Amino acid sequence: MVHRLAAARKAPKVLVERCRMVELSWDGWLVPRIADELRCSQKTVRRWLHRFNRLGLEGLEDLGGQGRKRRITEAERSRIIAMVKQTPPGRLEVQPSNEMWAADESGPSEWTLDALAAAARGLGIEVSRSQVRRILVAEGVRWRRTRSWTRSRDADFEGKGRGSSSSTPARPPARRSSAPTSSAR
Repeated sequence: MVHRLAAARKAPKVLVERCRMVELSWDGWLVPRIADELRCSQKTVRRWLHRFNRLGLEGLEDLGGQGRKRRITEAERSRIIAMVKQTPPGRLEVQPSNEMWAADESGPSEWTLDALAAAARGLGIEVSRSQVRRILVAEGVRWRRTRSWTRSRDADFEGKGRGSSSSTPARPPARRSSAPTSSAR
């Protein structure tokens, strides 16, 4: 397998180079000569030969788990995502008495990234606006939703039905012109 990877054209370049180091070592080449041939340091050649001897072919792969650890936990991420799915505190809602009421009139009526970050900080989660955005995009959660409703003072509004009457013809869809526009000249 090492011979095949050392000659591969579609494998990652670093893996091919590391397999080539092992292959040249098997052919009896010494570390300084391998380093000169592959234009790298002797320390690099030794590192990959030692890792191959310890771990086999898997030792030539890059180790995972590199980089900085996350600042917020999975539980905190879940709380931020759950917050988006809740009604914002300042949004008006129709009560059973047919009155409009908001849980907190000073709160946001729609979720924005700034409002979500502020609400998360209120829950003790230290997170920035951009971090909230990255979390929501990674989870595929939409935070920008427009919600609209119609209300009528007419008591029989629901009974009359919505929309226009059946005698009103539907508007035909707008035609798209294939003619070039003035900006395309």
